[in-house]
Amino acid sequence: MKQSLVLLHGALGSAQQFDPLVPLLTGHFQVHRFNFAGHGGVHAGQDLSMSLFVSDLSTFLSKNKLHKPHVFGYSMGGYVALSLASQEPESLGAICTLGTKFLWTPEEADKEKGKLQPDIIEQKVPAFARMLEQRHAPLDWKQLLHQTAGMMQQLGNGGALSPAELSTISNRVTIGWGNQDKMVGKEESESTAKLLKNGQFRELEGLPHPIEQIPAEILAHYILETLNQ
Repeated sequence: MKQSLVLLHGALGSAQQFDPLVPLLTGHFQVHRFNFAGHGGVHAGQDLSMSLFVSDLSTFLSKNKLHKPHVFGYSMGGYVALSLASQEPESLGAICTLGTKFLWTPEEADKEKGKLQPDIIEQKVPAFARMLEQRHAPLDWKQLLHQTAGMMQQLGNGGALSPAELSTISNRVTIGWGNQDKMVGKEESESTAKLLKNGQFRELEGLPHPIEQIPAEILAHYILETLNQ
């Protein structure tokens, strides 16, 4: 029986973003994916937070009877996976991340919040605004941006994973960083990998942050190479 693999999308993303990737992985894994609360049309019922997303993942694992599945977490999805691993050590297998931001301070949160202004997005990148509207319908994408900014503020104000929490994680973890990523720094990715008991850092040549700009074949190769060790 194939090993289970859970794909976790990033903030403002959805499970649909993995459509090109899934066919490249199904020959190797039993692939699972889902939308976090507030994303992809899934109502949250409360303010978005990292604890809510961790609960989403834990519930998904229980509902689908997944025992220690491997995980690929893109951006925020990687952060959710490591957060669950720190709280429930036996819940996940190997973890592979890409483009996950680990440096959260009030200043960093303010910088990222500044990019989440709906009026400016509508004015300067209307195509992105339309994509967000379609991706998260029938939810209000502008409200999602507001709530995501609030979640980032929580992380920046002390809600982020601490070095002590990261050092308790014993899962095999690969922290992936694309060297064209303008949101995440190499140093924060490398230092996080060093804090983990069984972590490694992997630099990927030429990859930017937006997952839509990463060829599915390259992403599949990275996941398979990393998780099939």
